[in-house]
Amino acid sequence: MNQLIKHAIFVGERSSFSCLVRGFRVSSQNMVIAVGDKLPTIDLFEDTPANKVNLAKIAAGKKIVVFAVPGAFTPGCSKTHLPGYIQKAADLKSKGIAEIFCVAINDPFVMAAWGKEHGAEGKVRMLADPAGQFTDALELSVDLPVLGGKRSKRYSMVLEDGVVKELNVEPDNTGLSCSLVENIKA
Repeated sequence: MNQLIKHAIFVGERSSFSCLVRGFRVSSQNMVIAVGDKLPTIDLFEDTPANKVNLAKIAAGKKIVVFAVPGAFTPGCSKTHLPGYIQKAADLKSKGIAEIFCVAINDPFVMAAWGKEHGAEGKVRMLADPAGQFTDALELSVDLPVLGGKRSKRYSMVLEDGVVKELNVEPDNTGLSCSLVENIKA
């Protein structure tokens, strides 16, 4: 089943290429968000639908890391992407990163359970973008029918005072290369 999902993701997205590394963008699509842009003020949700979190407001006066995954509990996200940020959270924070956030188009209960399963508490805050409004505002959504439809492309970014300083979008939208924690230039 995992091979089927990987194949469907690859086939569905191989025609779309966009990756921004160290401020340079190569893209066959237009992306609204880019290095130097301010983050949009759209609410996300942490733990429950009642707990709204606005990254643009949180980033004011701080340096934060945001990374996004196609879905909670999916293989690459659970085995590599999220665990890497959890393991390196102290390193990033020692370099001046105030907080680390994981975003996915899932409901807040799923994100909370996924974070709990991986020991994210106190290291990575798990944010839900249930309708994909935040992801769409960044123009980083992708249609992955095998995962339920609209999902986030896999990316990471560093924000200083709400401004994007670094943006790494995976070339195939879902792979695990430029958006990994090892590539964050805090």
